[in-house]
Amino acid sequence: MSHLQNLLLDSLLGTKHVDSAALIQLQERSLCVSSPGFSLMPSDIRTLVNGFAKSPIQARREGLYFMEKDYKCVRADEYSLYAKNENTGVIVVKTNLYLLVTTYIEGMYPSVCVEATEKLGEYLRRKGN
Repeated sequence: MSHLQNLLLDSLLGTKHVDSAALIQLQERSLCVSSPGFSLMPSDIRTLVNGFAKSPIQARREGLYFMEKDYKCVRADEYSLYAKNENTGVIVVKTNLYLLVTTYIEGMYPSVCVEATEKLGEYLRRKGN
């Protein structure tokens, strides 16, 4: 298992408030690593990358269509996108090289998912990733 995959499993899934996680390479627009069972379609990757290409206001207005669900965007800025659909959500944090993507499901605390994702994103940015 790679160092990056270990980071995903230990620092994110280990919280018990992150259902799945992945790193997308920004330059190649491709999946780098993901938690077991979490596979992203090319259209999902495009959606997330394009979410950062849009202005934050536009992303908030339009929301995200991710993994065959419509998500309402509740935060959009230069480094973060938060979106939810009823009791589930997706958190995306941009680093220098990656998009860090996490999801949470009903029964998990979104705030814990956000905090863990943002902390790992900050760690990767400091490392130059």
